[in-house]
Amino acid sequence: MKVVVAGGSGALGRAVCGSLAASGHDVVVLTRRPGGGPYRQVGWDGERPGPWVHELDGAAVVNLAGELVDRLPTPANVALLTRSRVAPTLALVEASARVDQAPPVWVQASTLAIHGDAGESLVTEASPPGDGPPQMVDVARAWEAAAAGARTGRQVVLRTSIVLDRGTPALDRLVGLTRAGLGGRVGSGRQWFSWIHVADWLRVVHWSLGVDGGAVPGLPAAPPPQGVLVATAPGPVRNAELMRTLRACLHRPAAPPTPTWLVRAGSVLLRTDPALGLTGRRAVSGTLRDAGFTFRYPRLDEALRDLLARP
Repeated sequence: MKVVVAGGSGALGRAVCGSLAASGHDVVVLTRRPGGGPYRQVGWDGERPGPWVHELDGAAVVNLAGELVDRLPTPANVALLTRSRVAPTLALVEASARVDQAPPVWVQASTLAIHGDAGESLVTEASPPGDGPPQMVDVARAWEAAAAGARTGRQVVLRTSIVLDRGTPALDRLVGLTRAGLGGRVGSGRQWFSWIHVADWLRVVHWSLGVDGGAVPGLPAAPPPQGVLVATAPGPVRNAELMRTLRACLHRPAAPPTPTWLVRAGSVLLRTDPALGLTGRRAVSGTLRDAGFTFRYPRLDEALRDLLARP
């Protein structure tokens, strides 16, 4: 199948494109800077329909477009994060209304951060969005709302947890801090950390597209999903366990905790959002469980050992 990917130049976008191409699909990447590469690249501005619109005719859509969230939660940055997601999504939605044959399936990226700091609550597909903070909840709400009007046969809104992969900001920052001797718990250490290995996340995307049949081993025989789908491993952990497991995988000794005040102060120097480390969500997917989805990496220690053992 032809699959049009918006946001294909990011770490997850490149992984999706490579995985789809390996399964024999015709991958087209919408990008602001077309260049050389293993997939056909088509220029767009991410703002409005253009000559690229015809690429959506009868093609599946994977929309990952959006700026990285790892930045200070200022009003200007919240506006940037929102616009970087909403504008490309609205352009794709308008394009879907112009083509002769609507996209048969639309996989829309979203985030579990839409639930804010969920505390001890268990987050599933049935859980409502949270009340804040705005750089998480408001941005994600606007992103999902922008995709709601897409003309498509089936839409999957992929509320993804932290995807663990080499070369991604989340894991690289954790590994760097741990190797520097700062691998102790963050804040109270009780905040939940929901995660998924990139290999399992890619299999969730394939199942959501529903185009591979038996080409990808281990995908459920159940019909592909529709609506909200929580993309997370079945074993969320608390921050203290995350850091303890990471230290063990990196063969680092015990480290002192990083108090909340130091996280907030350090976030200013690192130009990041302290809520990324101080808040959390305990999430599981009822949809994946009921469909019989088999995770290759259901345990955090297995996932980290696999990723950190790579060159």
